[in-house]
Amino acid sequence: MSDGPEWFAPKRYGIGSGLPISWQGWLVTLTYVAVVFVAKVDWDAAIAGLVTPKIALTSDSLTEVVAIFGTTISPYLMFWQSSQEVEEIQQHADARPLKKRPRQAPREFRRIRIDTFTGMAVSNIVAIAIMMSTAATLHAQGKTDITTAADAAEALRPIAGDLAFALFSLGIIGTGLLSLPVLAGSAAYAFGESQGWKCGLENKPWEAVGFYCVIVAATILGIGIDFSSLDPIKALFWSAVINGFVAVPVMAAMMWVGSRRDQMGRFTVRPVTLTLGWATTAIMATAAIAMLLF
Repeated sequence: MSDGPEWFAPKRYGIGSGLPISWQGWLVTLTYVAVVFVAKVDWDAAIAGLVTPKIALTSDSLTEVVAIFGTTISPYLMFWQSSQEVEEIQQHADARPLKKRPRQAPREFRRIRIDTFTGMAVSNIVAIAIMMSTAATLHAQGKTDITTAADAAEALRPIAGDLAFALFSLGIIGTGLLSLPVLAGSAAYAFGESQGWKCGLENKPWEAVGFYCVIVAATILGIGIDFSSLDPIKALFWSAVINGFVAVPVMAAMMWVGSRRDQMGRFTVRPVTLTLGWATTAIMATAAIAMLLF
């Protein structure tokens, strides 16, 4: 990314270059939203808590805030989307970096904006649906000791019925299958590019050995956790907390590079976007520091 916006000029249009999910994938993730309407949710309390949340200044609550930030703005998404944009350029002979084809910028920025806004909107709707459904069912019944995703789905059966159980189970399996290539791939991109390796899913395994070895290693590590004594729910939670910390310097670096004309040329980040980006970075940094202090 040292050459600025060269990774912003793919030829093909389509929702999902940042999150490569087909329409079947979108339907799978939206099963979590269906659970909300199957479960008995106190909508007045749910909406009030969503609009005016009550956050206690304790270590546990602040840790949860950092975890939510870490799942909403995850560092791996930044690596994945930018790397996918590069691959789009490489796959099309007539595609060029925007520094060389500035007239393509409005169209490409519009595509990326739609892609990002759509992906973030759906992901946040799904996250809110998961929190509401589990709060209205598991937490309301005092079931807070959930150690696996299977436990969560099974605990829903007597509380919210077989349909909620089936929908939640489908969501767990579907999102697991969808997230595996993204998580393993983004790790391979981040590590491989830092080492100067040949990277890209358009390459055959023997053409990018190191890149694919990282994908295999990440997949095996994930499978190994299933057979270990490690609590997978706690592992997911603390990985989100770590993401909340790691995202802060990544976002700061992104804002800094995006504002430099020598790096971005005429495509420096607009003042409004830059202000919102730095504000988001500051909020996340404040939450992380507060978590450590309390």
